[in-house]
Amino acid sequence: MTNEGFAAKLGVAVRTVAGWHQNPQIVPRAEMQQALDTTYERANEHVRRRFTLLSRPTEAPAQAEAQALRVAIAVVLRGTEVLLVCRRGDDNLSWQFPAGMCKPGAAVASVAVQETHAETGVHVAVREELGTRVHPKTGVLASYVLCDYLAGEASNLDAVENMDVAWVPLASLTRFIPPENIYPPILSALEAA
Repeated sequence: MTNEGFAAKLGVAVRTVAGWHQNPQIVPRAEMQQALDTTYERANEHVRRRFTLLSRPTEAPAQAEAQALRVAIAVVLRGTEVLLVCRRGDDNLSWQFPAGMCKPGAAVASVAVQETHAETGVHVAVREELGTRVHPKTGVLASYVLCDYLAGEASNLDAVENMDVAWVPLASLTRFIPPENIYPPILSALEAA
């Protein structure tokens, strides 16, 4: 299909499909991947075979390295409050700090600032990096940064991933996130704040 035809079939902008052709390494968001999977499943055998042949690399990449999935997590302070988002899960909701996936080579601090603004509309500045761990529940490499509020009204700008956004008093944080789920350097940094 042409870019225009495929975009019309998926109900997306032509520039989205063109972007996939320009950069095959792009990883679509979950809802877009679901639409692509459904389209593939509905395709006839001839189209599936052609897709398989076209999607195979023509030559092995030189020195391809596996990279762990890394997430940048922003712990944003505004006076005696911390910014939280209520994430939609498979079957539940959970309060968390704003976060986003880091593409290979991306700086954790930059991703934390960008994702906080994209999810909540809040502008922040990184104060310090708090550390990195393998997240005990998700298994991803989680890097935490302490941020200071600069400007903006907190609102839910990512309704696909989040249910709500809230400024929570530091004294009430463990009512939203159980203390055993909070990376210890975060608790230390918040006690010192």
